[in-house]
Amino acid sequence: MRFEILRLDDIDGTPVDCTVVDAASVNGIVQQAAAIGQRLWIRPADTTAS
Repeated sequence: MRFEILRLDDIDGTPVDCTVVDAASVNGIVQQAAAIGQRLWIRPADTTAS
């Protein structure tokens, strides 16, 4: 499964950066963000074919 991770602005919470990663990478990204107090929004990536 893949997840979309949005880095949020510290002031107003708007997304400022986005990346799509596999499930195995999510934990490391969350740990790094927690260490520096960064806010994230994590949601399943859209995998529908067009």
